[in-house]
Formats: sequence, C-alpha cells, structure tokens
Amino acid sequence: MKNKLNPAVTEFLQELDHPLHKEISTLRKTILATPIAMQENIKWNGPNYTFEGADRITMRIHPVKQLQLVFHRGAKVQKPLPQPLLQDTTGLLVWKENDRAIVNFTTLTQIKANKENIMALIEKWIQAVQSIK
Repeated sequence: MKNKLNPAVTEFLQELDHPLHKEISTLRKTILATPIAMQENIKWNGPNYTFEGADRITMRIHPVKQLQLVFHRGAKVQKPLPQPLLQDTTGLLVWKENDRAIVNFTTLTQIKANKENIMALIEKWIQAVQSIK
C-alpha cells in the first residue's frame, strides 16, 4: 500500500460501533492503495483524504445503513464549474454539483467488485481538481 493508514483514524474506527466496519476498512485500504500521495485524517466524523493539504475525498459513515465517498474540492466555497469536473465512465458517481459527487456502498461485495473503478475515479478526481487550481 503506497499510502499508510493513519493510526489516529484506525483508533477512531476501532472505538466506533458500526455495522459496516469491514466495509469501512476495505474502502480505506482501497483509497490508500492508489498511486496518488494522499494523507488520511478524521473530518466530519469520518475518514477524510487530503492531497497536498487540501480535502478531496471524505468517507461519510453515518447514517450507518450505507457508506458514501464524497468527492469534493474542499471545505471552502469555490467558484462554480460550468460542467461536471470529469467524465465518469464507471457510472458510480452521483453528481450533487459540478464539483461534488458521491458514490454509495451498502455491501462489502460492492466495494470489492468496484475496487479498480474506485481507484481510477480517485486518480481522475485528484488530477481534475489539480488542473483547475
């Protein structure tokens, strides 16, 4: 794994009583297996992933019936984009704004089946956000 699990995030999740614990763990490892140099922390009560110090992907773990990966450009309000940030060939992204999308997961099978797609989306997202700085 190129990027390392943050021990503080691991501790936070170990203390959390969550029915999708295996799913969270698998999703964390998938995110950090990408070749993009990301750092992991806790933000908005869940694992968060930064690139060059800026928030880019947040794992929403509440409500406990599903997990969501929220792809975004950071916490600060940004100038709206005229079109979606990238072309999603996976069909996984649900666009909330042109610069914010989510992917929903309810089972470990979904996460494992989409591992390569998730990793590809993360790489494309980071590259796209960096290109509009």
